[in-house]
Amino acid sequence: MSNSRKWDQINRIVIKIGTSTLTNPNGELNFEHIKNLLREISYWHNQGKEIILVSSGAVAVGAHRMNFSQVPKTMPEKQALAAIGQGELINLYEEMFAEYQKVIAQVLLTRGDFDHRLSYLNATNALLAILNLNVIPIINENDTISTVEIKFGDNDTLSAMVAAMLNADMLIILSDVDGLYDCDPRVNKNAQLFTEITNITSEMENSSLNRGSSFSSGGMFTKLKAARICMSYGAHMIIANNAVENIISRLLNGETLGTLFIPRYEKMQARKKWIAFGRLAQGTIVVDAGAEAALANNGKSLLPSGIIKVIGAFDRGALVAVENAQGYEIARGITNYSSHETGLIAGCHSSDIEKILHEKDYDEVIHRNNLWVEKS
Repeated sequence: MSNSRKWDQINRIVIKIGTSTLTNPNGELNFEHIKNLLREISYWHNQGKEIILVSSGAVAVGAHRMNFSQVPKTMPEKQALAAIGQGELINLYEEMFAEYQKVIAQVLLTRGDFDHRLSYLNATNALLAILNLNVIPIINENDTISTVEIKFGDNDTLSAMVAAMLNADMLIILSDVDGLYDCDPRVNKNAQLFTEITNITSEMENSSLNRGSSFSSGGMFTKLKAARICMSYGAHMIIANNAVENIISRLLNGETLGTLFIPRYEKMQARKKWIAFGRLAQGTIVVDAGAEAALANNGKSLLPSGIIKVIGAFDRGALVAVENAQGYEIARGITNYSSHETGLIAGCHSSDIEKILHEKDYDEVIHRNNLWVEKS
């Protein structure tokens, strides 16, 4: 067993179960497979582990119930199928977990629950209270009312955001692949599996732009996005094949299966996590190389002198992305100035702000206390 897979200190675990894990290729629920997974989860719950499930499958179950051969493309139809399938899916979890004397709680989240600080804290506290009751929360995006998740999102990202919200020690993503390969193994039989990753490169992301099954919304690219979140806030993540017998137990017992993503940093403060992963960016500030270095290496605030341009419209107090000149997002933060104001003072010294804006509340466009910087 690798030293990196000694899990004595792993106590709170998020497990993401994908559509391909729950269903057969034709979209039917795979009852035997689901029961085996829930048996394993119940065992580890009995060992004192806190387990949070993030479950896909509502749309696929709804599609099968309505005899659709594949998920339709229109938003209203997807939302309707999610409403049809969610009840059947949660009833299945309820019945199967009851065989192991486990109580579950259904939690439906929307992107807005992460976007607003108070909602984020309320959701966090509710989920922690569920865990304190020794109950297993089962989380899914509220697809019936959400327009962002179905059209642009995926439950890989949701599971990572939930893990960050709850300060989980590990995220396990179960899928229909063995892990991350250096190229698509379905195309190249000589593809090599990465067993451990400490840095996600642009080459990895570029080679992962594939979709999942016809009933799923994710692919390897979304899993890498989830891994970035986990590694940034300080948790391990594993991508593993759900078809491997006793996969959860074998992973938690330290076997070298799947791809392990190893965090490089200590866990973040709660506010920094919310800035980094909770809210959607409402605009972008592009900075020069000097500002990039100051943010990355010295933990400095973002001053107007290092700003090249502003993209999008936002007000004071908005969360914005900070990109370097090459278009790579290097930071996120809460801005002290609107997009119009920031554009006017871009490239200027802080001492010139009052002359340009006829007022000056802050020297910094983003103060370091309100700034999260992605470390290289």
